Amino acid sequence: MKFTLSVAMCPLEQLTELARTAEQCGFSAIALPDSLFHSEDVAADYPYTADGTRMWTADTPWSDPLVAAASMGAVTERIGFYTSVLKLGPRNPVLLARQIASVARLTGDRFGLGVGLGWTPEEFEWCGAPFEHRGPRVDEAIDVLRLILGGGMVEHHGRFFGFDRLQISPAPERTVPVYVGGHSEKALRRAARRGDGWASAMMRLDELRTTIDRLAELRAEAGRAEDPFEIQAVCVDRFDLEGYREQSEIGVTDAIVVPWLLHGHGFDADIATKKESLARFAEEIIDKF
Repeated sequence: MKFTLSVAMCPLEQLTELARTAEQCGFSAIALPDSLFHSEDVAADYPYTADGTRMWTADTPWSDPLVAAASMGAVTERIGFYTSVLKLGPRNPVLLARQIASVARLTGDRFGLGVGLGWTPEEFEWCGAPFEHRGPRVDEAIDVLRLILGGGMVEHHGRFFGFDRLQISPAPERTVPVYVGGHSEKALRRAARRGDGWASAMMRLDELRTTIDRLAELRAEAGRAEDPFEIQAVCVDRFDLEGYREQSEIGVTDAIVVPWLLHGHGFDADIATKKESLARFAEEIIDKF
């Protein structure tokens, strides 16, 4: 099993140093969250807390994940980067394909794309995308991204997106993997049919086990049971070495972790504290796994 460092809600000035340290400590990748903006009021509940409230405030720092990946890629050599997850629904896939191709090439093809629909209607409306039919729109957007990022002159004429022959250059040298987030049945079906993996939000081990089993069923239905498939998990109740072994046993291939939270420090902890937590996690977990 691999270990990925989440840099959610970290001050932007810490990102490059965290990337260098994570690489030195043996982390496989950096997981980059996404938030387009903080609207004062929202018309929907946040789906991953019990009471629907957001876990952050208007002043919480968020970097654009593609810009952050390029910045961190410039100061590292081996560690990977992926969005966990980028809100695809409000974005135009043609423009996004151009950005992804640039990040992929600038990082030496160390970039993976984790995507989700997006949950707040304001992000859709104020970015010029309709909130209705967002599921089918994202399905088609994934197809558009794969088409354009595959390189060469391509065209597409679909239900939601359409363009005549175009090409981006340079395209990624290797295929950019697409990881699909979400806990609903529709999201799991999307991951099973279109994704190279699935990304969880916060879940308990028993919830992860049930979800991973369901993904296996859906992948078999889609004729993809033997295809490589990543399970990226944020497990909230198994934090020690034995707990990570339990995660691996149920099918988790990539544990997304925030070591400073495990050690009692906040998202806004100073860089020295976070680097110490990375080294401690590596010594106690990664090196023994």
